[in-house]
Parts: sequence; C-alpha cells; structure tokens
Amino acid sequence: MTDETLVDALNRSCHCISVDQAALQKSLANRLGEAGILPRLQQTHPHLLADSPVFVSREQIEQMKAVIAAIERVAGIDRFREQVLQWAPNIAAADPGPRGVFFGYDFHLTNDGPKLIEVNTNAGGALLLLLVASAQKACCREVENFVAGRLDVADIERAFVDMFRDELRAQIPGRELHRVGIVDENPAEQYLSPEFVLFKEMFARHGIDAVIAGPDEFDIRSSGLHAQGKDIDIVYNRLTDFYLQTESCATLNDAYSSGAAAFSPNPHTHALFANKRNLTILSSPDSLLALGVDDEMRTVLTSSVPTTELVARENADDLWARRRQLFFKPIWGHGSRGTYKGAKLTKKTWASILAADYIAQELVPPSERLIVIDGDRRSMKLDVRCYTYDGQIQLLGARMYRGQTTNFRTDGGGLAAVFTAPEI
Repeated sequence: MTDETLVDALNRSCHCISVDQAALQKSLANRLGEAGILPRLQQTHPHLLADSPVFVSREQIEQMKAVIAAIERVAGIDRFREQVLQWAPNIAAADPGPRGVFFGYDFHLTNDGPKLIEVNTNAGGALLLLLVASAQKACCREVENFVAGRLDVADIERAFVDMFRDELRAQIPGRELHRVGIVDENPAEQYLSPEFVLFKEMFARHGIDAVIAGPDEFDIRSSGLHAQGKDIDIVYNRLTDFYLQTESCATLNDAYSSGAAAFSPNPHTHALFANKRNLTILSSPDSLLALGVDDEMRTVLTSSVPTTELVARENADDLWARRRQLFFKPIWGHGSRGTYKGAKLTKKTWASILAADYIAQELVPPSERLIVIDGDRRSMKLDVRCYTYDGQIQLLGARMYRGQTTNFRTDGGGLAAVFTAPEI
C-alpha cells in the first residue's frame, strides 16, 4: 500500500481519532481564565471546530512546500512586482518591511497533487487549530502514533510571538514589542472573535500587551498610533478592507502611510500575494516565461495553480460556454463571498459578474473526508491551509464543509486538525 493510498483510506475509513473534549475544555479554560468556555462556544459557534482530523501524505506536504517556495520566488522578481502593483491602489506601492504574519495558502488535494486555490494574507484560525490539534485522542493503540507528540503548543506559540517581534523590527530596527493592536471591523461580532481573545492571552503570557479594537477606535498622537488610550507598536490587521480605503479606516490609512506604527499583514503584501488577479500570471506558462521564471518553477506552478483568467467583455461568450468547468471569484473578495460555481450561474448573476471585477478559475473539486455523526456516515468536502511566515510552513489545518464553498454551517464541519500518514 502506497502512502497516497493510505491517506485516501484513512480519510475514508479512520474514525479512531477525535477531539478530547475534556482536554480542549481545560486548554481553553486555562487560556481564557473562564470555566465552561467550551460548552458555551459550542452553543454560540456550533460548527467552528471539527471533531475529526484530516490526513495528508508527506509527499503532498512536500508538493505544497514546492508551490509556496515557487510563489515566494516569483514575488521577488522585479517585473512581477511592477505588474501586480499596478493593479493595486497607491497605498500598496511602498514596501515598509514586514513580510506578513499568517499567510494562508489554500489547497485542494487531487490525484494529480495539491492544487492551489488561493492565497490569503490575513488567514484566521491558526490558534484555534493549534488547540484542536493538541487535544486529539486515539481510541486504539494502532493509531496512537498519529497523535503522540505531534504538536508542542508552547513552542509554536513562541514562534508566533517571535514572528510579531520580527515584523516590528523589519520596519523599525531595534524597536522592542510592547503592545499589539488587533484590529477588525466590529471585532466582537466576528465569527472568529474567540481567537482574538486567544491572541491577547498568548501575547500576555510573553509579556506583551494587546488591545482588540475596531478601526475607528484608533487615533494618532505625537507619540504615534494609539488605541483605547494606549500606544500601539504593531497592528495585527484582520481587516478585509485590505487597502484601508473605507471611511472607518481613515486613521489606520494615515498611520500606515506615515509609518506611525508597523502593520502586518499590510497592503503591500496583499498586492504581491493575495490579489486574485495574480493567479492569472502564476498559472500561465507564457506569462511566467516572459518573467524569466526557470523551467522547474514554471512546471511546479503551472501543474499546481489552476488556470485562471480575467473575466472581461472580450472573453465573456467563451467563458459562458465553458462555465461548467469554471469557478468565478471576485478579485477583491474574501472568504467565499460573491463566489459562484459556473454550473449554477444564472444569466442575471452572470451579468453582475461582468459588471464587476472577477476571475474565472479552472474548477478543481475538493477531496473528501468521511465522518460519522450519530451513527450516520457523511461525506465532507475539505481544503488544506498552510499557515506560513516568510515562505515557511508553521502549521497545517483543514476546513471541512458541505455545500458549494467553505463555511461554518455544517454539522461535523469546521476547522480540523491535519495529521501526516506514517511511512510504510
């Protein structure tokens, strides 16, 4: 039995590993200082955390690493940078230094290898996934080696904190990190708001203060950027207003442009990595060749990045004719908002797509994980996310769901731990 076959068999048949609810409750209670937090979280966020893990092979991990490395190298090519920065607002033009925390490279796993679906520069869920993965238990000795010693939470959290320190020094050399401003629109109302509290607690354990604030809670004073009356050294940016263009982000826009504080991730890194239009270059052999990308990297990218085209009036008829083999995404979108599977498009929706900024991506069906809920076997779709910093994978996670796109509305679905199949 090959490693790939083993992974397929495990995702289809292994139900021996699940979340140890008592261990997860203890971990959350210790971090949040609140007893009974898990039952309440399961009531308010019933589909946030999946009970079953996902299995990947070492070969698949190496393939994903190769794709990530190739994209990072292409992003360093001057001609690529010049081209993609032309597609972004002026605020993204300058490089202030930070590389960007918690990049998310999202893959669908196929028989032809992992296929990159998109890149996110403010990927959420890492801390929640870390706790879920560390709380897995096996019901039999045969699979105990999957969970034993897989993750050292303290070591990974330390690496996360050091990452923020490095980001600050990348923009302001010699500056020590004292306080982080975690920003999102109406943060208490965000679905991943529990993670903001976990971040605040994680920073506190390492002697760093953090405030959780909306964009309109910041102001600029002579000493720099402030939130809730406190100095901010670096802004951990969870906003989906990637270029700080809305009225509520006016102060943050000024702070970023003036260098009043460091921002991570920032508009520059989003323009280089996460603008979905960039996929039209990364998936095109001719575009990569014109950039001087070598044969090896071109092969890696064109075999792993689904062919992506810009939707325009000029190719509208051709795209409509091929729509059943395509997936449509807004260039400036995030999550699954405004995305459409071509087979389900109506003429009315197609007209709205043509009137907006969209890309058409070759349809790559996700792989599946079979789980058991109340004795019933259910097939769940999944994608695998590589959380990276400076091109290096820090953590693997998965999102399980049913329906057209990833969501947090499916029984048995949500954020899932990822385990690597053992060598045979």
